[in-house]
Amino acid sequence: MFTITGSPIDHAALREKALCNTAGGFVSFEGWVRNHHEGQAVDSLEYSAYVSLAEKEGSRVIEEALEKFKVTTAHCEHRIGHLAIGDMAVCITVSAAHRDAAFEACQYIIDQTKSRVPIWKKEHYTDGSTAWPHCAKCAEGVKHTH
Repeated sequence: MFTITGSPIDHAALREKALCNTAGGFVSFEGWVRNHHEGQAVDSLEYSAYVSLAEKEGSRVIEEALEKFKVTTAHCEHRIGHLAIGDMAVCITVSAAHRDAAFEACQYIIDQTKSRVPIWKKEHYTDGSTAWPHCAKCAEGVKHTH
């Protein structure tokens, strides 16, 4: 299951969905908004997505992880909207019979989500400027404050 949400992520609810009698291991990853990026002081982030396509492609990533790593459950939830420092932007939970599969699947899901799923991050810096890191085309036609 892959979900885009405008609400705060409930890690406990995602963990609950991962519980399974056949699973002996559980791995989770939380991505938080930090106060810096490449030497710039960050004030907040703004995530946007092509929601229907993001959920479709994200679901493909989850299905691939389930097959490739033989995990029991896998979930990913990603926030959109304006997020403050310390907010959780993404949460991944994976359960498997064995820990190695859970760790590998979790790593696969975050890497594939960042590279394939149409979610874009706009950084708001403390000096009032903004940028779309790792997304040269995101800023085309958008006026930035510098």
